[in-house]
Amino acid sequence: MESTGKRVEGPIMVTISLMGQLQTADGERDLACEVPSPMSVRQVIQRQGIQLRHLLQLIREKKVLVTVNKKIASEDSLVQNGDAIRLVGHDGMGGTGLGPSL
Repeated sequence: MESTGKRVEGPIMVTISLMGQLQTADGERDLACEVPSPMSVRQVIQRQGIQLRHLLQLIREKKVLVTVNKKIASEDSLVQNGDAIRLVGHDGMGGTGLGPSL
């Protein structure tokens, strides 16, 4: 009997799109990431290293909305092969809230 699930042996691919004023340390907005198995959004970001490390703090401060496949998610949401993660910067009041604090 054939399985119709998304289960894939070996590495899986997910994409990360940074929206609003978010970008990587190198100025990129779209990343394709190969990970060894399904894992949380947080783990995928951590695996990208210094390039995305600043986003983890913004997520903890609730300044970034996380979606997976256009559905609201969290940093603990599990991603599978082919999933699209979008990170959208906000301050909860309509602005990006990502500028320097004075």
